[in-house]
Parts: sequence; C-alpha cells; structure tokens
Amino acid sequence: MMLLALAGVVGLLLGSFIAGLSWRWPRGEDALSGRSRCASCGATLRAHELVPVLSWLVQRGRCRRCGAAVPARHLAIELAAAVVVVAPIAVASGLEGVAGAGFGLSLLLLLVLDAEHFWLPDAVVWPLAGLGLWLGLGNLPARAIGAVAGFGLLWLIAVGYRRLSGREGMGAGDPKLLGAIGAWLGWAALPLVVLGASLLGLALVAADRLRGRDVARDTMLPLGALLAAVAFPLWLLLAAGALDRLLP
Repeated sequence: MMLLALAGVVGLLLGSFIAGLSWRWPRGEDALSGRSRCASCGATLRAHELVPVLSWLVQRGRCRRCGAAVPARHLAIELAAAVVVVAPIAVASGLEGVAGAGFGLSLLLLLVLDAEHFWLPDAVVWPLAGLGLWLGLGNLPARAIGAVAGFGLLWLIAVGYRRLSGREGMGAGDPKLLGAIGAWLGWAALPLVVLGASLLGLALVAADRLRGRDVARDTMLPLGALLAAVAFPLWLLLAAGALDRLLP
C-alpha cells in the first residue's frame, strides 16, 4: 500500500511535468528548462504554486496575480498521470510495472499533444517503439511483428486513401504510433487497439452530435490520441492476464 501511495505522488509530479511540457513544447517555448508562467499575465509561478493538484485547489483554479482561470487541463493531466503510474505497479511487479508506467506516461503525453495540436513528435514516438521492443509484453518475435504490422497497416491505409481521394486522410505520426504500440503489446493485440480506437472515435462523434455540433465527413479526429487512450488499458489487461484466453 505504501508503494502505491508513493507511486501516486510520483505520478502527480510527473503529471505536472507533462502538463507543462505539452503546453510549452508546441508553442516553441523551452520545453524542459523553461519556468512555468501564467498563460494570461505571464507571471512566473513560484514553487508553492506548482504543487500538483493542491495548488490548483487552494487557488480555486485561478492565478494569484491576475485572477485568470488556470486551465483545468493541468489538473486533469496530473490526476491521469497518477493513475497511469499506480495502475501498472498494482498489476505487475518489478521492472514490468515500472515499464508499464513509462509506457502509460508516454502515451499520456502523446494523447494530449495529438488531441490539442494533432502532433505526434518523433522525439517521443521512436524511443517509445525502441523501449517496447526491449521492455514490452510477450516474446520479442511477437513484439517485432507487432511493430512492423502496426506501422504497415496504417501506412497502407494512408497511402490508399491519398491515392483514391487525392488528399491526406491521416497524419504521418499515426502509423508510427501504432507501430510503437505493437512493439509494446505484440501483434495479436493490434486488432483490439484499432477496434477500440474506432469505437471511441464513433462515441466522440456521437457525443458531439448530441450536443448539437456539426460533424462533417472531413472533420479531423486525433487518431493518435484515440490509439493511446485504448492502448494503455489494454496493456493493463494483458499484464494482469485478463486476455490470456482471447489472445494467443
């Protein structure tokens, strides 16, 4: 229990880092060493204003200087990161649990970047794929086949769509991400990843329509974010042995 509590604290801290990184990096700001600032007034935030979750609650989600609302995304990312770190350590022991946490945190960063900017940076995706071949679930041949099959599947779909329609239908990062996911989960899990991402995308479209929003045929969806959202729960199920009877 103590280990899980410690993992939760570490997750909150890493979530705070991911929230800042995903905010500054796409804007061309110093992603790693830059000081955190209020997005409205530009005031540099002090250490006590950066305590994950607690600072947001104490300040009631507002900047102490200008009173502007602090985006709730920061709180959501911190809480999500805590879950992402705790869950793998709860279902897997030793290096496998730590590796699962790293997988989940990387997917969380990619999910946020793709959902907000339609961007899956190679600087995250390629190392994720390499680590998957080393630390992923199952045997190495299954992971290697998963990496090739995941990339190849979406790459072929993207090329086919471009030739048939004359326009791009998928970002260049999506095949790479599915390849990285295949490296972590193995080839047998890829159909579940693609099916889950498709169903999640349909659910989001249906939710938008229920809210009265127009959804056209060419409306862009962050496929990478959908893949990431499905891949991590699948890792947990695989690590816990819950899918042993379903997948070879």
